[in-house]
Amino acid sequence: MFSLSCILFAGGKSSRMGEDKSLLPFGGYTTLTEFQYTRLKKIFTRVYISTKNRDKFDFDGDFILDPIHADFAPTAGFVSVLRALEDERIIVLSVDTPFVDERVFQTLIDADSPELDAVIARTNEGSHPMCGIYHRSLLGNFERMLTDGDHRLGKLLASSRTRFVDFTDEALFSNLNHPHEYQEALKRLNL
Repeated sequence: MFSLSCILFAGGKSSRMGEDKSLLPFGGYTTLTEFQYTRLKKIFTRVYISTKNRDKFDFDGDFILDPIHADFAPTAGFVSVLRALEDERIIVLSVDTPFVDERVFQTLIDADSPELDAVIARTNEGSHPMCGIYHRSLLGNFERMLTDGDHRLGKLLASSRTRFVDFTDEALFSNLNHPHEYQEALKRLNL
C-alpha cells in the first residue's frame, strides 16, 4: 500500500456529460465515486474525496469540501485539500478516470523527488494534470489562482518545477466526459 494520501476529485460540473458523472452507476456500485473510492482504498492508506457537496453521496468516506461559493474548478479542491492536510505531497485522480491503475501510481511515485512541485502523467494525447503528484509548495499558487479565477492547471505546471512522466497506454487515462465514453467504459469493464 502507498502511504501517500490520494485525493479523488469529484466536484466538477459535468457539463459535457449532461448529468453529474460522479453519481453515475459504475462497476457494481451505486456511483462512480464509490467505485473509485473503494478501489483506491485498496491501494492507498488514506483516500479523501474532494467535492462541493458531501450530501449527494450515500456512502461513508473521508470528504474534504471545496470553499463555499468557489468556482467548479480543481483549484478550489487543491486549496481545501492542502489547507486540511499536513502532507508535503498528495497524489490526485479525477473521478472520471476509472482505469488508472496501481502501476501508474507506482511510476509517478518513483519519478517524484523533493525538489519538484509536481509529477504529472502524460501520453501522446497530452498531459493529464488530474493524475499526478502535487507538493505543498504549490499552495500559494493555488490560492492566487482561486482568488484570480484563473484555473489553468497547464499554465501552473508550465511555470513550476514539474516532471512529466510518459505512458504509452492511452486507454488507462480514458476520461468519461461524454455519454458515449461512459457507455464504452461500462462495456470495457464487463469484458
